[in-house]
Amino acid sequence: MKDRLLQYARLMRLNRPIGIYLLLWPTLWALWIAGEGRPDWLVLLVFVSGVVLMRSAGCVINDYADRGLDPHVDRCKDRPIAAGRIKPGEALLLFAVLCLSAFGLVLLMNELTIWLSLVAVALAASYPFMKRYTHLPQLYLGVAFGWAVPMAFAAQTGGVPKVAWLLFVATALWATAYDTMYGMVDREDDIKIGVKSTAVLFGEADRSIIAVIQLLFLGALLLVGQAADLGGYYYFGVLLAAALSVYQQYLIRHRQPQSCLQAFLNNNWLGAAVFAGLVLHYLVHQA
Repeated sequence: MKDRLLQYARLMRLNRPIGIYLLLWPTLWALWIAGEGRPDWLVLLVFVSGVVLMRSAGCVINDYADRGLDPHVDRCKDRPIAAGRIKPGEALLLFAVLCLSAFGLVLLMNELTIWLSLVAVALAASYPFMKRYTHLPQLYLGVAFGWAVPMAFAAQTGGVPKVAWLLFVATALWATAYDTMYGMVDREDDIKIGVKSTAVLFGEADRSIIAVIQLLFLGALLLVGQAADLGGYYYFGVLLAAALSVYQQYLIRHRQPQSCLQAFLNNNWLGAAVFAGLVLHYLVHQA
């Protein structure tokens, strides 16, 4: 039983929580702006729990979708389904349980949030299959991760104002950039087996295009600051995010898989920097 639970945990990627962090940061950005530094504690609890559940569900359905591809990718061939330690049917059942658990939490929120959550589930369920049909699955992931932003505003304020959509765009751009870095890790394997990604699409222009996306992301964060009337602490957080973006460009300069993975992981600190700026802004203005 213990080994079985361990395999389920690995399938949900609980041993690698970076995806939880990358989904959590924009959710917290949204909640802090929507709640003006004081989000409702029930809303906060529901969304933090929902992040863990939906990221876990996303990993499960991703491995189910890629069960025929993962055995051919060095980094993925030891995943529970690919290695035969968990059956595909079990994975689908676990995905359903995780989604229903998350939906149960959303039922504690208002009607608008409940309706928006249906879109979130559709995005999470369909994302893993995008790499078969489009070279832009990273952008699709950005939309899926970004959808937590309008949901958070809806739960906290009962509406989705302009600033929420600006933050949604920023999140989608950010995820596209960092997931392209992640795609650079597997690019050679993906080309061999015919998997589509922005890393494959961009080719030798990858670093330049990522840089443009990062600049657009930072620009969107500046617009968020203006729309939400945020102050110097927030902009200092954005400045740190810009510095970390430059560092990530340095890491991927030679396109070495391990360095690209480091650049991807570094985005956790970027998300934390922006959140720290938001927290400091509201603490100072409420003092």
